[in-house]
Amino acid sequence: MSAAAVIVAGGRGERLGGPKQFLLLGGIPLLRWSIQSFEAHPAVSEIVVVLPVAAAEEPPPWLKGGSLRCCVGGATRRASAGAGVLSVGSGADFILIHDAARPFLTSGLTDRVLAAAAEVGAALPVVPVSDTIKRVEGGRVVETADRSRLGRAQTPQAFEAGLIRELHARAAEKGRDASDDVALCEAEGHPVAAVEGDPWNLKITTPADLALAEWLVASGRVAIPGSGIETGDPL
Repeated sequence: MSAAAVIVAGGRGERLGGPKQFLLLGGIPLLRWSIQSFEAHPAVSEIVVVLPVAAAEEPPPWLKGGSLRCCVGGATRRASAGAGVLSVGSGADFILIHDAARPFLTSGLTDRVLAAAAEVGAALPVVPVSDTIKRVEGGRVVETADRSRLGRAQTPQAFEAGLIRELHARAAEKGRDASDDVALCEAEGHPVAAVEGDPWNLKITTPADLALAEWLVASGRVAIPGSGIETGDPL
């Protein structure tokens, strides 16, 4: 199995006051955490990082060389992921798409989505919903959702290379937007496998998220990628 990883890092980080992909976490740029995790995975032979125009034109030295390269993102998350997918070489059997805002990626999670994608064609990690979920309209509660049927989607999401290329091409033709790549499968009726997600695989969006991530690193509760220790293992 040969896989390529697309890391979507084209956001502006407005809620964090600037591009979050270059913020330091444990002395390492946030984006670098995901890169190092993919670099350490034996199935991943190519990494494409999707960046804003200015960053892609003059990337820092740690975004150059080897199997790592950059491309320019689009106006939306869907367009940015599509740009990354189209930049992947023809040799990949599978394409992983990951958000740079999730730095605590483990090889075990990558293994799970790749194995499921090999069977079904597409897969994503899901974490069960623990809170009671209410549907609210006009400031009033109108329904309590059945949380047993709900899950929080994570990345990386894995796809057969030909499938995800075709899905992004169709989305571009139809002007279809999507908050994640699995939604493109849903729109076309393609099955998607759901695998066990990772509660450590946090998405950093707000200052509170970043503060939590910094505490997890400083306390030793998560491992530096490439250290040989899995996040969540005893440290």
